[in-house]
Amino acid sequence: MATFETFDGLEGVILIHPVRIEDERGFFAETFRQSEFADNGINCQFVQANHSLSRPKGTLRGLHFQKAPYEQAKLVRCTSGRILDVVVDIRPQSPTFGHHVSVELSAQTGDQLFVPAGFAHGFCTLESDTEIIYSVSQYYTPEADSGLAFDDPDLGIEWPFPASEMTLSDRDRMWPGLSALRSGFGAAMEGVT
Repeated sequence: MATFETFDGLEGVILIHPVRIEDERGFFAETFRQSEFADNGINCQFVQANHSLSRPKGTLRGLHFQKAPYEQAKLVRCTSGRILDVVVDIRPQSPTFGHHVSVELSAQTGDQLFVPAGFAHGFCTLESDTEIIYSVSQYYTPEADSGLAFDDPDLGIEWPFPASEMTLSDRDRMWPGLSALRSGFGAAMEGVT
């Protein structure tokens, strides 16, 4: 059985430690068992799985989310290398709006992070040739695709490398900050609770 670890102040974010059975051949682990997840508060149906490879160490992807009514819960697992995984509460009525948590996920530990709907998600690779696989509860919907500035000082995220040394897409350098979510950009989050 896996163990499930919650975070004070960020309701619904759960770090999952799957049990690995190891021998001279390697290991075996259950990465998902619906009944066990439901017993620990994860009650969503995953409809799509994504796989990403980031070649350079210091690649940052995020902070991404989909606007209502297409919000996605995510189950994130690193299958090669290591990442610093970050989630930010962007639910407008939440008492922890703008708060974040960051955890290291690695192929070595096999830990997974459950990110509920209503959170922005991003990660930075800590090793070259890092791969992650993540399942989502809603299909990718291009018109609902959005993001939050990774370097917004209001978030106070401590990334492992200076922004000038990280590899980002042009799109990920252009997302608005948290104050935009609180104001006019917040309309994009209508329906998120």
